Amino acid sequence: MHGSWADAHFWDGVAAELRRSGHDVYTPEYAGHGEDPNKNVTHAMITKSVVDFITKWNLRNFVLVGHSFGGTVIQKVAEQVPDRIKRLVFWDAFVLKDGESVVDEFSPQMRQGFEQLRASSKDDTIFMPFSLFRDSFVNTATLEDAERMYENVTPEPAKPLFEKLDLKTFYSLPTPKSYVYFYQDNALPRGENYGRHPNMSRRLGQFRLIVGDGDHFTDTRTRPAMVAQKFYEAGRD
Repeated sequence: MHGSWADAHFWDGVAAELRRSGHDVYTPEYAGHGEDPNKNVTHAMITKSVVDFITKWNLRNFVLVGHSFGGTVIQKVAEQVPDRIKRLVFWDAFVLKDGESVVDEFSPQMRQGFEQLRASSKDDTIFMPFSLFRDSFVNTATLEDAERMYENVTPEPAKPLFEKLDLKTFYSLPTPKSYVYFYQDNALPRGENYGRHPNMSRRLGQFRLIVGDGDHFTDTRTRPAMVAQKFYEAGRD
């Protein structure tokens, strides 16, 4: 499950590497993303997109991966189809507490900036400025690669980022969990009360930790085999 300011093509290179190694890989798209022109979507609509895909294809005994915002999606999907999921893998992903929204995990300055971007849009979306994308999402990329990746960035529906999620059921599930953490990921500020690992990862209770050297977006394009290997390590028995 991809994150914000991305669509299912985010996974093309990584999925190809995993398939080359003999794995079946599925990359469902969310409501409000990809070719869907409707940006007036809710988190529940996004979750339903994934659950419907899983049930349509009768998928079972699979590893469900969520990147960034996708972490909140796999939290809610796991509540609805827990018997089908073998393991949850969070890659530099949000792990929200019960009753939280994504923006609740932002610093006050970061939240204010996103609120301003939301208020300036005409369709309740948030457009990512290149300077922010460059420094926070693709900080290890060359300028050429950063500009090429930015060409695929589209405005993100704002509502799901601000919705508070009921996650009581998620925190009662016995589903095995892993967290993949890339050291150079700079998409969230780091500090005692902010950041992905260990601030959010420890909420998973017992989990497998896999680390790598990369940033938030770049390596899916430049080193997909490395990302695929980390997912294998995180998801294997």
